[in-house]
Amino acid sequence: MMADLGAEHADLREAIRTIHDYPKPGIAFRDISTLLGNPRAFRRAVDELVQPYAGAGISKVAGIEARGFILGGAIAHQLSCGFVPIRKRGKLPHTTVSISYALEYGTDTMEMHVDAVTKGERVILVDDLIATGGTASAAVQLLQKLGAEVAAACFVIDLPELGGADKIRALGVPVRTLIGFEGH
Repeated sequence: MMADLGAEHADLREAIRTIHDYPKPGIAFRDISTLLGNPRAFRRAVDELVQPYAGAGISKVAGIEARGFILGGAIAHQLSCGFVPIRKRGKLPHTTVSISYALEYGTDTMEMHVDAVTKGERVILVDDLIATGGTASAAVQLLQKLGAEVAAACFVIDLPELGGADKIRALGVPVRTLIGFEGH
């Protein structure tokens, strides 16, 4: 569900810096570091991502490296539940389960600890932005591989033209976003 309510979310939209032609020409990079540095906008983003799930029996919040750690930790704190880091290959110290997924050019692999979630736990997946959905889809599949019920995938920013949120919905996972930006 796209929750971008226009003027009501103007402070969140204005708190996000756009860097044109990064990381390559034609890309408008949506940088949330400015939102994270703005106490009012950061609090509002976390509160709005938490609100639908308060009292919903969420056991864990899983955050995708790296900005998903910041948002996910704050959301887990608000929901009084645990936090699960989903990291790039080779970054976690204990036994892991992994998944490889396609990138525009090549593949990548992410991992989580084998004991990070247990069968039947209700988990929310969090990251800063959903674009093509490749990374988030792989994270959903990784959580499901360990038996977690992915109750939702939450993002501050959606780039709807790239179809990532629809890809997550096709996996049977509801999507919550706060702001939509046109383009790439």
